Amino acid sequence: MSERRERTNVLFLHSQQGFGADSAIHAHLMRYLDRDRFVVHLACTRGDGSGTPPSLAKFQSIPDVRVRPTHFAPGFRHRSAGTVLRQVRAASAFPLDFLALAAYVRKEKIRIVHGTDRPRDAVYAVSLAKMTGAKSVVHVHVAWSDGYSAPARWGVRRADAVFSISRFVTETIVATGTPRARVHTILNGIDTSKWGASVDGDGVRRELGIAPDAPLLASVSRLFAQKGQRELLRALAIVRKRVPAVRMLIVGADAVEVHGGSFTSELKVLARELGLEESVVFTGERADIPQIMAACDVFTMPSIEEPFGLVYLEAMAMQRPVVGVNDGGTPEVVEHGQSGLLAPTHDIEALAVNIITLLENRELRARMGAYGRARVLDYFTAQRMARDAGAAYGAVLND
Repeated sequence: MSERRERTNVLFLHSQQGFGADSAIHAHLMRYLDRDRFVVHLACTRGDGSGTPPSLAKFQSIPDVRVRPTHFAPGFRHRSAGTVLRQVRAASAFPLDFLALAAYVRKEKIRIVHGTDRPRDAVYAVSLAKMTGAKSVVHVHVAWSDGYSAPARWGVRRADAVFSISRFVTETIVATGTPRARVHTILNGIDTSKWGASVDGDGVRRELGIAPDAPLLASVSRLFAQKGQRELLRALAIVRKRVPAVRMLIVGADAVEVHGGSFTSELKVLARELGLEESVVFTGERADIPQIMAACDVFTMPSIEEPFGLVYLEAMAMQRPVVGVNDGGTPEVVEHGQSGLLAPTHDIEALAVNIITLLENRELRARMGAYGRARVLDYFTAQRMARDAGAAYGAVLND
């Protein structure tokens, strides 16, 4: 009888207090890595003393993860005076905790140190690995460029391996000088358990005053120019001439300021100029995204240079066809003519035509919705993503 193979110890790093899309991907990896092959550890920020950070609370809920709350080197940019003071106090423990974390890596025989592309995570991953003999992985979740911070670029260029969320992102990493052989493309996946036919969107329609039979579009993202909300409003003005009853939900909070104001305010001005006040509802940030998806007939986000687009998977899992643009990582997720329709970048007329085509054809919507859900269940799962990551770890370690 053969002996059981020794498991590989993997340490994830998370220095951010918040829990964003990249955090969710790493949480899925921690949850679904094969426990017969891997022991999962996490060094997560313990915060600035004002309470348990959202990230730590979320990660602590994942079974069978060895969590080590950690004082990371502080970042002072864009912080209030009170926050800076708390961080200065917390930072007094940082140098000793860094050395203690290195000792933890040696003691637990960590072989892989896995960080995000955030500057602190990337620098920590590479530095800890070099100090301890482990291998470093920096996971890039954005279209890479030389415009990112020097610490982040240093981490990506010196990591033993770089994980990329799409082939599009891989090409941007290679274009900035990282050898292709060190870059592993691992397409994102989602936990499909919370996305399905049992979710009801009727309550959303009632709450927002949208008739049960009104054709409804939804767009969910942080609000900034690259996500294509301006183009979407201009397309909607064309769509409404053909489908006068159409309504649209723009869901999300501002990501950046525009000329001292909010991007939401700019979009509302544009909607008013286009005569769309009665057709568009700006909901702000919401936690009930499955219900938003269930309420709509078509999901649309004409994002430019989208690194991947997790929200497309969520719409597809809810059997909603997707309208987007043939750009960035989007076509790796949304198959034109199968799970949605993709227009050329910045082509407002084509975007409008695609929306009209789907709104006027219930059978096409149903067919694309069914295909999209089947595609997610067959391939774009968190479990498949974790298997791919496990295989990449093996390649990095030459196991």
